[in-house]
Amino acid sequence: MKIRIVNQSKHPLPAYETIHAAGMDLKAELNEPITLPPGVWKLVPTGLFIEIPAGYEGQVRPRSGLAFKHGVTVLNAPGTIDADYRGELKVLLINHSAQPYTIEDGERIAQLVVASYEQVEWTEVEKLVETERGRGGFGSTGK
Repeated sequence: MKIRIVNQSKHPLPAYETIHAAGMDLKAELNEPITLPPGVWKLVPTGLFIEIPAGYEGQVRPRSGLAFKHGVTVLNAPGTIDADYRGELKVLLINHSAQPYTIEDGERIAQLVVASYEQVEWTEVEKLVETERGRGGFGSTGK
């Protein structure tokens, strides 16, 4: 699939790092570093603008290394980029650690996965088909 992209950053386009990678790293496009104090979230620009085809979405997901090593993750994970959005891709990062974390220009801050989706049409009914699980919610399937 080909996706149109405008790169207003100083960095190369996102790319798959391995042959079977699902996501491409998004990099921070900063004039100066951003420091995230503990418990604080900020929008981090990427300088990228994309044109996702109808029937697809961009999913902005956390980078596991950033979360594991520093407690920094995507607050609204996964963030959705709709096919009709044409603004700059920005990543909403939060620092869950007890220490401030500084984001540098060009740092890999999230992953972008492009995935297909379907829009649904609701059929309103009075009752749903019964299942063995039924109304069992959180924790109801564990043993």
